[in-house]
Amino acid sequence: MKAHRIAILGTGLIGNFYAQTLRRGRPLDEITLVYSRTGERARAFAERFGVANWTTDLTEATAHPDVDTVVVALPNDLHRDAVERAASSGKAVLVTKPLARNAAEAHQILDIVERSGVFAGYLEDLCYTPKTLRALEQVRNGAVGQVFWVRSRETHPGPHSAWFWDSRRAGAGAIVDLGCHCIEIIRNFAGKDDNRPVEVLCWADTLVHPIEAEDNAIGLVRFENGAIGQFEVSWTFRGGMDLRDEIAGTEGTIWLNHFLRTGFEMFTSGESSSYVAEKAEVERGWLFPVGDEISELGYVDMFADMFDAMDTGRLPKETIYDGYVVNAIIDACLTSARSHRWEPVDLEWRGGTASRIEKQQRYLDGLLLIKEERLPDGRRKLILKDPVSGEFLDRTV
Repeated sequence: MKAHRIAILGTGLIGNFYAQTLRRGRPLDEITLVYSRTGERARAFAERFGVANWTTDLTEATAHPDVDTVVVALPNDLHRDAVERAASSGKAVLVTKPLARNAAEAHQILDIVERSGVFAGYLEDLCYTPKTLRALEQVRNGAVGQVFWVRSRETHPGPHSAWFWDSRRAGAGAIVDLGCHCIEIIRNFAGKDDNRPVEVLCWADTLVHPIEAEDNAIGLVRFENGAIGQFEVSWTFRGGMDLRDEIAGTEGTIWLNHFLRTGFEMFTSGESSSYVAEKAEVERGWLFPVGDEISELGYVDMFADMFDAMDTGRLPKETIYDGYVVNAIIDACLTSARSHRWEPVDLEWRGGTASRIEKQQRYLDGLLLIKEERLPDGRRKLILKDPVSGEFLDRTV
């Protein structure tokens, strides 16, 4: 196991989550430097996490001789510059979600890391939650048959920092902030390596907040094999953070609830100032704490995958190219939200091809079996179709 010396760029919420995770990660790794645009925040972060060096100079942070890996946890509009600086210094670079504000900017980042030859990974934590990893294993083992529909939902009362709300800096609103998670979760279950996203249909609106960006959206992503992905995102959901995924296949279904209903529920009428969970709105009444937040949000497995991939010379599960594809889908969603039509996903596709989901064809006495069920009295009910006449028939046996 190689020891890594890590610089974290950014001291906001995500930077704090990353630092918590890295501190309890592999024993040889060390956060050696933190960068913030303000000295006060950089110094406080370094003291909180025991980091030896801090700086407000981005060049110093990305070129520091005691650093081999740069973790970009900055606002979206600063990703490209940070990646270029780190890659030009020969550092491995790990970039938080979303990769960029749009697909063009994301492709520039992809070009930078590929030209430089440095290791690069896309920090999409919700694709690494323990439940998601286990569910993906079941899907790949054929437990649910052919996946034809994936639904992913992330809603909460809105992001923590001012820049998220500025579409010029973020790229858009809830679709960029939350939809990037949902879209990549959908891609994983639908088969991201060979199932091309073809077109999207999206509704988005600004319903509650006095901002220009969308604070609510629903989108459909159609894939080459006919599968559909559905995402629901909101910055106006009250009651905490709701993270849910549903996977429907020809042979089974998976439901995942990552945050609000994890089996940990608590009521308190006392005065409390303790942290409950990310995006929790109250500290009294019925609360829904999370047992091990950084693990359940995927950070632990995400960084384990990144550094293992770095050490063994393989690609991580989530690559910079994946981040680019997500941005391309988001661009199509934003276009669709304006046009109110299905819009094509314009991207440089490097994956394979996927065959159309196969229709199940089982015959009984020369008739196609459409459905079979057990009636309350124990008899078996069959729905059949005559392939010659096209007539549908009931048969009880």
